[in-house]
Amino acid sequence: MTALNYEGVILSVCTFLIIGLCHPLVIKTEYYFGTKPWILFLIAGLAFCVGALFVESLFWSALLGVTGASLIWGIGELIAQKKRVEKGWFPMNPKRRHTYKQTTETPKEENK
Repeated sequence: MTALNYEGVILSVCTFLIIGLCHPLVIKTEYYFGTKPWILFLIAGLAFCVGALFVESLFWSALLGVTGASLIWGIGELIAQKKRVEKGWFPMNPKRRHTYKQTTETPKEENK
């Protein structure tokens, strides 16, 4: 009888969850802190990727690499999130209103 290898499936589920957690992390980070924490994403992402080089287990090494790559990808998403907020696609933090460029006009009231 052939034994099943579940590591690939578990890794895919973990990858899905990591990406799923990074999305709201980027949104909340941009809302509360702006794009300034990009350096933290870079440091953490590089640390996870370097850590992946020193872990013997292929599963845990891959998981660290996926986490690191997701955090590094988050830098671009953090900058893109600011642009999405400026376009009005996401809510703007009223305490940080001065940090945004208004790229869209406010809708005018229609004549009734």
